Amino acid sequence: MYIGTHISIRHGYQAAALHAHKLNMNAYQFFPKNPRSLTIKAYDQDDAEACRRFISEYGMRAIVHTPYPVNLAAEEEALRQATVRSILNDLEICEACGALGLVVHFGKYKGVDPLQGYRLIIRSLDEVLAMWDGNTMILLENQAGEARCMGTTLEELTQIRSLTRYPEKIGFCFDTCHAYASGIWNGNNSEELIEKGKQLQYWEALRAVHLNDSMYETGSLKDRHAPLGEGKIGLENLSQLLSHAIFREIPHILETPSQKNNSHAQQITRFLRLIY
Repeated sequence: MYIGTHISIRHGYQAAALHAHKLNMNAYQFFPKNPRSLTIKAYDQDDAEACRRFISEYGMRAIVHTPYPVNLAAEEEALRQATVRSILNDLEICEACGALGLVVHFGKYKGVDPLQGYRLIIRSLDEVLAMWDGNTMILLENQAGEARCMGTTLEELTQIRSLTRYPEKIGFCFDTCHAYASGIWNGNNSEELIEKGKQLQYWEALRAVHLNDSMYETGSLKDRHAPLGEGKIGLENLSQLLSHAIFREIPHILETPSQKNNSHAQQITRFLRLIY
């Protein structure tokens, strides 16, 4: 299994890969630039190429997460265009660093008509991907349901993908906390979720997992991550779902708090003991 955590790029892209390797991780996630800005980054191409060579040499898997302000459902045209340009910039950095995909939140629409929100998401994806000819995919992430319950179901995610002009350039990132918070997975319906994903061909496009426990009960619609084994999901439910063969080659990324008595390394070790 490929597993790791989110790593800072403070000292560069290659340094982040090296740091993940030193922590005995064979997978990791990073922000391509300032996580709180849509500003275009003129990145160091030599550093990115060094990162690509390093993760290839050591057989690692890297994914990239877009900055927080990215919203595919942005209604204001100036903001939507800034989002499109930012995602293109992120894809370029992804490709240069050898990352397999760019995680993008489904989108949050603030208007009255949810159908308009879906139209904006499709439009933004089509505009980005019409200008993108690289190998790196956009990975749509399921949402917890905060604010408006958009992007929480596998049906929504697969339907949006199918309605774009470039479905082959779009994959998925499955967040366990978000699935639990939204209620599509309650810890006891793993087989049902697996079967539904198969019918919708969701798992065929899965490229990453965000491995998170939840501070709140299922159906809470609250996106609050807990350390593995300390939340409401629990290690047994997580391992029962993720031990399925469809997840075997998928990178699992922890976005959980690391504590003195329950570090990321300890969380990963406990999880892997149950998986194997």
